[in-house]
Amino acid sequence: MAQSPDPGGTARKALDLFLGAKYAELTQMFSPSSKAERNGVVPYSESTLAKLGTSAKEYGDVEKIGEPSVSAMGPIATVAIPVQFAKQTINFTVYINADGQVVQMYLRPGQTVWAHPDYFKQGAFQVREVTVGSDEWKLPGTLTYPAGKTGAPAVVLVPDSGPSDRDATVIGTKVFRDLAEGLSSRGVAVLRYEKRTRQYANKISSTSYTIDDETVHDAAEAVALARTQPEVDPKRVFVLGFGVGGFIAPRIAGDDGKLAGLILLGAPEHSLEDWIMETAESLNLTPKRLDEVKQHVAKVKKLEAGDTDLAPLMGLPVAYWLDLKGYDAAGDAKKLGVPMLILQGGRDFQVGSAEFDAWKTAMTGRSSVTVKSYPALNHLFVAGVGKSTEDEYRKPGHVSAEVIDDIAKFVNP
Repeated sequence: MAQSPDPGGTARKALDLFLGAKYAELTQMFSPSSKAERNGVVPYSESTLAKLGTSAKEYGDVEKIGEPSVSAMGPIATVAIPVQFAKQTINFTVYINADGQVVQMYLRPGQTVWAHPDYFKQGAFQVREVTVGSDEWKLPGTLTYPAGKTGAPAVVLVPDSGPSDRDATVIGTKVFRDLAEGLSSRGVAVLRYEKRTRQYANKISSTSYTIDDETVHDAAEAVALARTQPEVDPKRVFVLGFGVGGFIAPRIAGDDGKLAGLILLGAPEHSLEDWIMETAESLNLTPKRLDEVKQHVAKVKKLEAGDTDLAPLMGLPVAYWLDLKGYDAAGDAKKLGVPMLILQGGRDFQVGSAEFDAWKTAMTGRSSVTVKSYPALNHLFVAGVGKSTEDEYRKPGHVSAEVIDDIAKFVNP
C-alpha cells in the first residue's frame, strides 16, 4: 500500500524531538490539517505538545528505545516505537501521510511481549540464519526447516508494503514468524527476510525505484537460495505473498517459471491506485483528506513514460507507478498454470471484499486454484469479533491455526 518511503525514520525523528523537548521543531512535522483549530483548541501546537511532554516525564527517565513497527492503512502509515521508561513502557505512536507529514501522535501503554502460538512445536524444526542475495542489496534472513528431514517443500515469504521486517511485525503480531514456525512445525521449510526498504531505507529512498527493485528481485534471490538448501526439495518451492507481496506474486512466478505454486494472503487484485482509493473511502477520512487521495490517484492514472522526473506520488517514485501501468495480477496468474491458494480475512479493512471477489471471479472454473475466506479473521489473519480497526492490531495476536493448516495441506498434501 503506498505510503511515505521511510515512515519509521520519520517517526523516530518525531520521537527524538519529543523526548528532547524541541516542540517548535516537532510541530513543523505535522500536516497543516492536523493543526487546524477545533473547538477553540489547536491540536499539536507547540503548547499542546509541551503539555504532553510534561505528562511523559511522570514515566521517569528513558532507558531503552525499540525498533519501529510499521503498518499501512491506505495512504497512511502507522508507526509504533516502544519506549522503555523507568516506570513504564510506552508505545510512541504516530500516523504519517504519503507526503511524510505527521497527522496524529499518541502515547499508548506498551503491549504484551510476543509469545509463541499454541501450534508451535518445540523441537519440531530448526533455525538457520541466511543471507539473501550477494550484491549491494543483500538481506539478512531466517530459514526454518523440519528437524532431521531432507527433501521438504519450502515456502518463501514475500512481505506486504512498507519497510517490513522478516517477521512481518505489525505492532502486537508477527505474521511471518507465526507462518514460519507454524509451517515448519508441520514439515515445511520457510524462508523469510528483511525487506529492502527496511534494511536500506535511506539508500533506496534516494533512488527512483520500482516494485521490481523493492520486492521482485529480492523474492527471486530468496527462491534461488531456498532451492540450494540441503533440507529443501528444489522442485517444491512455493511463494507466499502477503498484501502487496501477493499482488505482485504472479510476476515473481512468471519470471521464475519453475515455482511449485503460489499462496496469496490478503492480496489486492485491482491496480494499486484503485485499491488505495477503495481503502481510503472505507477509512472515515475527512472530506479534505479523501479529496487529496482522489487527486493523487488521478495524477497516477495520467502518468506517462516521460514523467519519471516528477515528484513522488503517494510516497512512491513515479517510476514505481509507471512500472505497474498495465500490470494485471489476475491476468498474469492465469498464464502460470501452477496451483494457487488465495486466502482472505473476512474482517480485513485494508484489503476489502471487492479485491477478494475480483480474485474469485477471475479464477472461476480453475480446478488448480483454491479460494477461501475466513469470516472471523482480519488482514493479519488474526481472529476477532466485530469490525476490525487499527486499534485491534495493538493487541498481541497470532495467525489462525486454521490458516497454518490450510497452507501446510496445500504445500504438502
